[in-house]
Amino acid sequence: MKAVIIGTGLIGGSFARDLRKVVPGVEITGADQNSTHLDKAITLGLIDRATEAGDLEAADLVLLSIPVNSLLKELPRVLDGIGEETLVLDAGSTKAEICRSVAKHGRRRNFLACHPIAGTEFTGPQAAVSGLFAGKTNIICEVEQTAFRIQERALDLFGKMGMRIRYMNPEAHDRHIAYVSHLSHISAFMLGKTVIEKERNERDIFDLAGSGFESTVRLAKSSPAMWTPIFEQNRKNVLETLDEYITNLQGFRNLLDTADYEGVFREMDETNRIGEILNGIPTPKN
Repeated sequence: MKAVIIGTGLIGGSFARDLRKVVPGVEITGADQNSTHLDKAITLGLIDRATEAGDLEAADLVLLSIPVNSLLKELPRVLDGIGEETLVLDAGSTKAEICRSVAKHGRRRNFLACHPIAGTEFTGPQAAVSGLFAGKTNIICEVEQTAFRIQERALDLFGKMGMRIRYMNPEAHDRHIAYVSHLSHISAFMLGKTVIEKERNERDIFDLAGSGFESTVRLAKSSPAMWTPIFEQNRKNVLETLDEYITNLQGFRNLLDTADYEGVFREMDETNRIGEILNGIPTPKN
């Protein structure tokens, strides 16, 4: 197999690591706007060399793991240059606008729109890890737009990497992911901002911060260059989730302001079942 990885950071690099495990003898070339990242990816053995002219046409597989604003520009260009049987995947955190950008492309059948729900707060080739996708959900959108024999190859590869597959239309994906991913990142960034601003006057605040703060604010270390375009493309859904979140925060503040501690307890107690939901325990029907 010949593979091209466009974007050699955490996701692209981790995909390359796993690809080497499940496809013996695979030849992997890579491209990255950051030449330092590209050199590092070669040094780490994530890719064999930088992608050259003709590699796209000869590739069996191309993965684009780049910011979603760059995806809008690069995906059509990649489809222009591939071979008849090349499988093209993306890993973008938004799907509707990306799918629309190639809806009428002559090679749309070669593209499988994907979003593997995997990652860490770290960036760059040095953040790549083996087994990142094992047991993780990979959301696939508009599978019916991809040629069957091409999607079969993708599904076989995902299975070997241990991914779980979920099918969803692009609009539903963007709506749901705004709640479970995009809002989480905004919350982390703004919590970090609040504490940083307070720390200007109280120098020991970070000495008092425990593991709860660290785990909550972890996502604030994520790349703004990656997340700003995500918020831009999913603006409508993100605004809706923010409005609901702010309403809940204001409601909790009102409970404290009126010394309604029974209400405070009830709010937290009812929310405790999020643990059961995340663990896949069905909610009892009344």
